[in-house]
Amino acid sequence: MSTAPADGSTADTPHDTDAVTTANAARSVGGTVWLTGLPSAGKTTIAYALAERLTSEGHRVEVLDGDEIREFLSAGLGFSRADRHTNVQRIGFVAELLASHGVITLVPVIAPYADSREAVRRRHQRAGTPYLEVHVATPVEVCSERDVKGLYARQAAGEISGLTGVDDPYEAPTDPDLRIETHRQGVHESAAALHALLASRGMV
Repeated sequence: MSTAPADGSTADTPHDTDAVTTANAARSVGGTVWLTGLPSAGKTTIAYALAERLTSEGHRVEVLDGDEIREFLSAGLGFSRADRHTNVQRIGFVAELLASHGVITLVPVIAPYADSREAVRRRHQRAGTPYLEVHVATPVEVCSERDVKGLYARQAAGEISGLTGVDDPYEAPTDPDLRIETHRQGVHESAAALHALLASRGMV
C-alpha cells in the first residue's frame, strides 16, 4: 500500500508509470519513417537513438535494420538494380504491415533508387498508412571517412564493386519530409529533429 506525500500530492508509482506507458501505446499512431542515405551516413544510429526515446515514451516501435533484412528476409538477393528494388519492396511491405497495426516503424535502409522509394510510398498511401521519407544527407566524403563497415576501403582496394554513391547510383530525394545533415549536427540533435517531425504529423 502506497503512502501519499504529506503535501497531499500524488507520488508516481511503478503502477502509475505502467498505466501511462500503456495509455501511450494504446493511442499510438503507427507509421513508417524511411531513412535513406549513403552507406555510413548515420541512418541506423539515428534510428536506434529515436527508437530508444519513443520506447521510453511508451510507443510501440520497430527498427527494420537493412543488414538483418538482407540476412533473414532477402537472403539470395544480390545488388543489381532489380534485386535492390525487390529488397526495398519486401521491406516496404513489412513496414506497412507493422505501421498499419499501430507500430512506428523506422527503416534505416539506403534504397538508392527513387522509383523504388516511390513505390513504397504509394503502397502506404493506398492503405492510408502514414509514411515519411527522411534524407540523411551526409556527403560521400564524410561517409568514406567514417567507413563504419569498411566498404569504402574495400571498394578503393578493388575488392568490391557496386558501392552506392561511389560506383553505383544513388538518387537523392528531391523533396523529402526532412533532410538531416549529420556532418553538421550530432546524433541527439538529429534524433530530436526527427521526433519533432513525428510530433508535427500527429504520430507521437
